[in-house]
Parts: sequence; C-alpha cells; structure tokens
Amino acid sequence: MPTLPAPRADLLRRWLSVLLRGLHLVAVIAFGAALFGAPLDHLGGVGRLAAAVTATGGAMFALDVWRKPSHLLEVAGAGVLVKLLLVGAMMFDGAPRLTLFWIIVVWSSLFSHAPATFRHARLFR
Repeated sequence: MPTLPAPRADLLRRWLSVLLRGLHLVAVIAFGAALFGAPLDHLGGVGRLAAAVTATGGAMFALDVWRKPSHLLEVAGAGVLVKLLLVGAMMFDGAPRLTLFWIIVVWSSLFSHAPATFRHARLFR
C-alpha cells in the first residue's frame, strides 16, 4: 500500500530539525576544538561557542517538545535539560569546561544509544 505524503507542517518541521542538527554538530565540533586550544577567537571564543551549542540544542529540544509535549516527562527529555544546563554553565565558568564537555559527550552517547524503553520511560505520571 502506498504511503501518504506527510502534511506540509510535518515536512517543514522535519527539515528544520535536520538544519538545526547540522548547525548543532558544527557548534559542538567548534566548541570542542576551542576547548582543546584551536585558534577560534574569530568565532567569538569558547563562551560564544558554548552559547551556540546551547542555542542550537535548545532549539532542537523546543522542536521536540512542540511535536511531543510529553517529551518533557520522559528520561530523554530530562537528560536534554541537564545537558543544556551544563553547557549553559560552561558559558560563565571556564574552570570545569573540559571535564563537563567529556561528561556531556558520554552522557549524550549513552542516551542516544540506550533502548527506547529507557529513553522514553516516563519520570512522572
């Protein structure tokens, strides 16, 4: 049976998500490179790159919550909020940046590859 095309709003939301994910990856890579000493002052330095990671991550999270408001009540949603808070903290406090960067990388990897039954488990009923 042929599948029906997605409604226009779903298609636009999907492409916006793809664009945001691409921008987020660029921001994360640039941020990590700056943390390791790459000369990226022309991009605004580590603080501005942390802001770019937070902004793109926050935009992706907002898009996910718009599509599925219950995402806020799931383990995955809570995990993203924690990551956003940690990256946001890195904009203001430089001391723990490298440690927090690696914690977030490992955290993200675990959450993105965990079984769906864990990621989508509800924290609150």
